[in-house]
Amino acid sequence: MSQRGKRIRAGAVVLGLLLLLGGGAAGIYKLRQVQASETLPVAAAHKGEFSVIVRVRGELRAMRSVQVYAPIVPQLRIAWLAPAGQTIKQGETMVKFDSSASQQQLAQKEAALRQAQASLEQAVAQARITAEQDKSDLEDAKYAVEKAKLEVSKQEIVGQIQAEESRIDLGLAEQHLKVEEATVALHAASDKAKQASLARQRDQAQADVDITKQRIAQMEIKAPITGFLVFSTNYSQGWIDAKPFKVGDNVFAGMSLAEIPDLDTLQMEGKIEETDRGRIVVGQSVRVHVDSLPELAIPAKVGTISPLAEQSFEWPPTRSFRALAPLLHPDERLRPGMNGGMDIVISRIPNAISIPAKALFTRAGKPVVYLAQGGRYRPAEVKVEARNPDEIAISGVADGAMVTLVDPEKQGAKK
Repeated sequence: MSQRGKRIRAGAVVLGLLLLLGGGAAGIYKLRQVQASETLPVAAAHKGEFSVIVRVRGELRAMRSVQVYAPIVPQLRIAWLAPAGQTIKQGETMVKFDSSASQQQLAQKEAALRQAQASLEQAVAQARITAEQDKSDLEDAKYAVEKAKLEVSKQEIVGQIQAEESRIDLGLAEQHLKVEEATVALHAASDKAKQASLARQRDQAQADVDITKQRIAQMEIKAPITGFLVFSTNYSQGWIDAKPFKVGDNVFAGMSLAEIPDLDTLQMEGKIEETDRGRIVVGQSVRVHVDSLPELAIPAKVGTISPLAEQSFEWPPTRSFRALAPLLHPDERLRPGMNGGMDIVISRIPNAISIPAKALFTRAGKPVVYLAQGGRYRPAEVKVEARNPDEIAISGVADGAMVTLVDPEKQGAKK
């Protein structure tokens, strides 16, 4: 082969290699720079204050909650209940019990009281009559004694026999006087004891009437505070058939009937992981979110943090710190037990560029974003300033820059 042919062949080989490399570079370039026809979701980077948060899950609880118990009254049966699950005002009736049996008992006890009072008055009147009679008999006995003494004083002018008879009459009169005095004392003591016994019976009957009236007054329970009415579960029929109290249920004295949480004292109770405990202090601002009302962002502040980690009863068991954040302005739709979370603001970065967390990717071990420009997507290295679950503070892009929410290279590889 001639020298010229060798050069032509070598040139062809080099040209083929160049074409192959150029095609590969063009393929890679096209893979990285997706055409505008393949539109990707984008979001704008915005500049402003960035709040660094710790997000924890929890549920709403009431700091103040009042338990309502059944009165100490036997044989209680519920006759009426206020609607459960609604707000009840302080002083409004929440439970009424059947008082028909107590009303019947009250009538019987009032009749017994009237009879006891009448017996006492009769005994007092009879004692007065007996006292007057005893007083008259005592005066007669004293008169007889004085008369007998007078007869005895005449012994000097009368015969011996008559004088002896007068002395005997005097002794008899004095003895009769003593008997009358003892009878008067006996009647007085007897009447006093009888009156005391009847007075005790009258007082006992009065106490029975008062107790029955007090029980009847307790047959209607009023709300001690304004709050959310929740009736307790009735376990008298067993755990399997346990249901909240309803009309017709029998209630034992002292049972827990209901609970009224004060809706003005709602707070979010959350669990803080041990890795985040050192960054959280009392007084930090909190944004409370409730799962059932996602449009609400309720301001609060960290009020209490448990000094020690508490172990949960879940499986597998975990240890965490309990944090309480009282709500500054509770919404009227909130109820205790609602699940949610709170974003605890641990620091703030002024004039920070923030993007959605989904817009940050890793390329060659470095954080990058993909900027949308003229229908193409260009990678740009950035510096992460702070991270939140939903957004990230970065530097390296301008305010208002459009960044993709998916990786264009991976998207292009799928295409």
